[in-house]
Amino acid sequence: MKKILAIVFSVAIVAVTAAQAPQNNPAVLGNLQGLKIAYITKHLNLSSDEAQKFWPIYYNYSDELRDVRNKNKDNAIALDESTLEVKKRYYVELKKVLGADERVNKVFLIERDFAAEVKKELEKRQQLKKQQPK
Repeated sequence: MKKILAIVFSVAIVAVTAAQAPQNNPAVLGNLQGLKIAYITKHLNLSSDEAQKFWPIYYNYSDELRDVRNKNKDNAIALDESTLEVKKRYYVELKKVLGADERVNKVFLIERDFAAEVKKELEKRQQLKKQQPK
């Protein structure tokens, strides 16, 4: 399963890098969103019932975080405070679906891990691109 996930990541990153698309490109963001959904679902081991309840809450959480980042992009302290407030509020909502504190905490850890994986893959691709003869 790890190999399949790695292949999916690689293909998506290659597509993103090859297209040299801007960050605001909806197709690129959609691909990454799909990968993130698969990554979270796999690592949380969501049942179909849990997934039905989880994803609407998670999408609202993601939307609020995006709004907070846009609103506070020039103020690091306000960004951190607002981000923490959003996470605390959604922690309660996610716990109703996931049950255990450990699983809710895992959502936030999985997000961080996913972002690190994408960043690492992008850096690797950029390094390979620099090494290619022109």
